[in-house]
Amino acid sequence: MHTEIYIISGFLGAGKTTLIRKLLREAFFGERIVVIENDFAEAGADASLLRADGAEVTELRAGCICCSLTGDLIKAVKKLLARYKPDKIIIEPSGVGKLSDVAAACRSEELRALADIKRKITVVDAARCAVYAENFGEFFADQIGHADAVLLSRVEDLADKAEAARALVRTYNENAELFCAPWETLRAEDLLSPRPLPAPEASREGAGEAHCHDAHCRGEHCHGEHCRGEHGGFAEEVFDSVTIRTERVFSEEELRARAMRMEADAMGKVLRAKGILRGTEGYLNLQYVPGDMRIEACATRGDDRLSVIGRDLNGPGLAALFGGVI
Repeated sequence: MHTEIYIISGFLGAGKTTLIRKLLREAFFGERIVVIENDFAEAGADASLLRADGAEVTELRAGCICCSLTGDLIKAVKKLLARYKPDKIIIEPSGVGKLSDVAAACRSEELRALADIKRKITVVDAARCAVYAENFGEFFADQIGHADAVLLSRVEDLADKAEAARALVRTYNENAELFCAPWETLRAEDLLSPRPLPAPEASREGAGEAHCHDAHCRGEHCHGEHCRGEHGGFAEEVFDSVTIRTERVFSEEELRARAMRMEADAMGKVLRAKGILRGTEGYLNLQYVPGDMRIEACATRGDDRLSVIGRDLNGPGLAALFGGVI
């Protein structure tokens, strides 16, 4: 019997880990689940949260499984299948990864007889999708264009932007199931139940690879397994990552203030920051994307590391800001 593979994709900070935790609690409870988490940065704070929900987690860090780590992904899947014999494998690619290449790796000859892709879900942040599409079109479009289902996040707070986000998603993918509702109202089984996709239409002007659902897109702007379009090539060539190790103990107010200073003090274009750090009354889970910062008390013990992803990052300056070292 083949193991089912679920790929949960989405650009930086869209809510991939939150969705996986929902699936673990509502749909996969009691099953043998392995999560392969690929973080572009060295530190992977979300793995601790997933382990707390009962999943076995394997981390592929400091690179993208759509770029330099594709071979590592295939090896990891084979090893996990042999070791754990899981009912399901969930793959969470890096937020700056390409869904098409991850899916192609999972359909490789080495894995074809062992596991099948059951569902490819892309999470899209309704508030930032237009900005990300404009600035990181190659990566962003690939994640949406190759999804079976697209789930908009943060729509409960952004009713005025939800319709624009829906329209933008449809420019990249006309056929994927589109979910646009507060997450607490969505049933996990509905997200996971695939329906047959219509045959892809011929590419139209301006659509690029958006309408191609084959593992290896051959669209107008795609040049083989690793597309290298107008916005750059591999993620490693476009984005920076900084991992800060700090043993500092923060109050919630201090951590919030320091996080807000990241861009104000010209530390670069910060697209994502996350970490589970020591707080005055336990650990604090920091989740940051531009315009939205969330700090919550966390029962899960962290590893005193903060991951920052962006462009033109000032690593030493960021480390000093959080009282740590790179």
